[in-house]
Amino acid sequence: MNKKERYQFVIDYFQEFMPVAETELIYDNPYQLLVAVILSAQCTDKRVNQTTPAIFKKYPHPQSLSEASFQDLFALIKSISYPNNKTKHLIGMAQMLMNKFNGEIPLTVNELIQLPGVGRKTANVITSVIDNQPNMAVDTHVFRVSKRTGLVSPKANTPLAVEKELIKNLPTELIYKAHHWLILHGRYICLARSPKCSECGIATSCMFYAKLLKQ
Repeated sequence: MNKKERYQFVIDYFQEFMPVAETELIYDNPYQLLVAVILSAQCTDKRVNQTTPAIFKKYPHPQSLSEASFQDLFALIKSISYPNNKTKHLIGMAQMLMNKFNGEIPLTVNELIQLPGVGRKTANVITSVIDNQPNMAVDTHVFRVSKRTGLVSPKANTPLAVEKELIKNLPTELIYKAHHWLILHGRYICLARSPKCSECGIATSCMFYAKLLKQ
């Protein structure tokens, strides 16, 4: 199976068995999603979803968050990984939203990455989830699944290299959805230590699985 055939096989499978693919973060608007994604770095979505309701209740919009004290916000997110840095990032992010973007969440990657706590991956998540832009956020799950299956070449050894190769080979109109396909597949099937190959619907197209069969 060549790369073109592999992409088509994977796309066909997910189109049929995961036609609706969305983030597992719970949010009601772009501001809430931005806060949640910043908190989700090196932390589970489940933990973030347990934490954000109290934040959104006390700080329902960028202005209120921009006026938060470090101590008050830290108390709400202390169960999250790296709470010190994330507290600083959230307050700084909200302050920049107010000072530079009139309290509105910008929807371009170049603008979003100016915000404290927002890197390229976070910016890609926001723009693809909120606006269905053809941007591919490469987290550990996307990186692992893409490399194992052979969707990207062995030489693609950085998140940016994987992002570029996926965008090059995926239909533009499916990129925002494919991001979730790969994340969810990595989260529940293609696990880091013990991949569930026997349950995997794309195993027959997977280079990792092909190597296992030869052992």
